[in-house]
Amino acid sequence: MSTYGSILHELAKDHKVIAVELQAHGHTPDIDRPLSFEQDADDVASLLMQLSINKADFMGFSNGGTTCLQIAIRHPELVNKLVLASATYKREGMQPGFWDGMKQASLENMPQPLKDEYLKANPDSAGLRKMFDRDVERMLSFKDIADEKIRNIQAHALIINGDRDVVRTEHAFELSRTLPHAQLAILPGGHGEYIGEIAAINKESKIPLLVTNMIIEFLKTH
Repeated sequence: MSTYGSILHELAKDHKVIAVELQAHGHTPDIDRPLSFEQDADDVASLLMQLSINKADFMGFSNGGTTCLQIAIRHPELVNKLVLASATYKREGMQPGFWDGMKQASLENMPQPLKDEYLKANPDSAGLRKMFDRDVERMLSFKDIADEKIRNIQAHALIINGDRDVVRTEHAFELSRTLPHAQLAILPGGHGEYIGEIAAINKESKIPLLVTNMIIEFLKTH
């Protein structure tokens, strides 16, 4: 909720919103199995099956964007439209130095607002540590998604990226040109600022409202 807190209520005015906490995140405990974007995609598909939902629009930010791509690849029958915010499908899509920095990542350097929000949902410091370690492990083991798999995605997609994002704008452009039915929006700001992510510096920005309306209009179109 720390990611979507400032736009979730607006999206929920016209849509039924299902906010998913994946393995080792928030209220959902970790279990003894590998964590991957493919596994996350299968988990979301299983959740929709449990909820008797046959088709949905999917929005994912950052790692969630990569998970949404995997949902569209592995479970295309479930996908109506995709909103991909700061999504990555190739390792080269990240800014120079990102992968070297990820190898040295530590919980101590995680933004405090994100720690606080996790502990608000689940007051377990061991769980926070596990989530962090799992996320780092998943990123370091991430492998490129083949262009052919991206080209086979037939869902219409809205790709959003910040011009100072951890995901390179060139990569967002490449993704928008590789997906057969995609639109691209590059907005001012860093990672997640355009949706009011909790660690964003400018708490008074009106850009999240603009982005919310952009998403709503995209979902309305045929």
